[in-house]
Amino acid sequence: MISFLESLVEPHILCDRNYRIIAANDSYRAKWEGQQKIIGRTCYEVSHRYAVPCDQAGGSCPLLRSLRSGQRERVVHLHHTPLGERLEDIELTPIRNADGEMVYFIEKIDPLPVPRSDEHARGLIGRSAAFLAMMELVARVAPSEAVVILQGESGTGKELVAGAIHQLSRRAQRPFIAVDGSGLTETLFESELFGHERGAFTGAVARKIGLIEAAAAGTLFLDEVGDIPLSIQVKLLRLLETGTFRRVGSTELRQADIRVISATHRSLAEMVEAGSFREDLYYRLNVFPIFLPALRERREDIVLLAETLLPRVSGGRSPRLSRAAIGWLLDYDFPGNVRELRNLLERACLLSDSDEIDLRHLPASAAGGGQRSLATKSPQSGPKSGQKLNLSDAQLLDLAASFPGSRKELAHHAGLSERTLYRRLNALGVLEQAEENRPRGTK
Repeated sequence: MISFLESLVEPHILCDRNYRIIAANDSYRAKWEGQQKIIGRTCYEVSHRYAVPCDQAGGSCPLLRSLRSGQRERVVHLHHTPLGERLEDIELTPIRNADGEMVYFIEKIDPLPVPRSDEHARGLIGRSAAFLAMMELVARVAPSEAVVILQGESGTGKELVAGAIHQLSRRAQRPFIAVDGSGLTETLFESELFGHERGAFTGAVARKIGLIEAAAAGTLFLDEVGDIPLSIQVKLLRLLETGTFRRVGSTELRQADIRVISATHRSLAEMVEAGSFREDLYYRLNVFPIFLPALRERREDIVLLAETLLPRVSGGRSPRLSRAAIGWLLDYDFPGNVRELRNLLERACLLSDSDEIDLRHLPASAAGGGQRSLATKSPQSGPKSGQKLNLSDAQLLDLAASFPGSRKELAHHAGLSERTLYRRLNALGVLEQAEENRPRGTK
């Protein structure tokens, strides 16, 4: 088995049912050379610095999933590596003994080659279950030629996810062309997409290739596809069904070698019912839907995103978030999602004359309605105990230090919402330490 592992190019490890690493090939050991001992330790300790398996830390454990399904399993995890945290595609295959019992597991680790600079600059980063589940779908569909539709609220990063799919595909070295379906008139949109011949319409003084031709052998990203006019939807349907198109003003049929990814913040199904979107086009686009979670649905990523985005919007400074500012961010629902988070941080940096972002640099009331503003309310204010267990701060610290489950389970056990638990741990000054060490499976 060990000689088999050594024959594999990608990083591989062999684990037993207790998550213990039995063997690792040269490719895997090279990642950790001079860093730490690998053999004999658990995979979750090495890769995540957890004290418990991933499923007990609020994540998805491929080994547990394989034990339950009896089959090969695949997930995307955020792993600690000598180069920092990296998104990696994990494929785990069970090995059975003569009695058919699963006794060992071969784990293949394949780093997702998405440029970290882009991730950090634009927000494609996270460790929440919702984010990793989305990235697992990205990793699965990217190598194929399937048509993908991205659905999510404005500001969730649909173009960034489309770019990640392109970068993980066989077309990665070819163009990635984005077109916004909402910003142009019907005539101009058709010309931009399909191109036009000289004299095709007033102002067409020269032949122009369209974005379909510009994306040759690459990926065409149709953003806000729900805003595309019905007359253009017919031609887009023909493009998807036959792989052919015509420039405006031309009778010549041209072949298109492109992969199409579309995105919308609207419900296309409801638009089909209302007659404003073609049903046949909807089914052609809806081959592989991916839903992008809102930032309020991946609240545990807020601090990580904020600390990652701050250097990008600070104009060369090294700002840090105060404890109270972190509490404000965790309490806010971000109707504008990651885009709004970035804008808030940029504004705060402009308002701050020091290297600390505090409550006074954040809006006293933010857009969206229904959010509690912490600009005049410190994280320590409000109830000092859980609703059910009536815990003091000292008791909550003791419980957090000894509780074996995830942070979500801890909040439920203490009779608190996850948001309240975040605020209280942050006010007590232990949130940063919990994020770094993640003891007992908390996130």
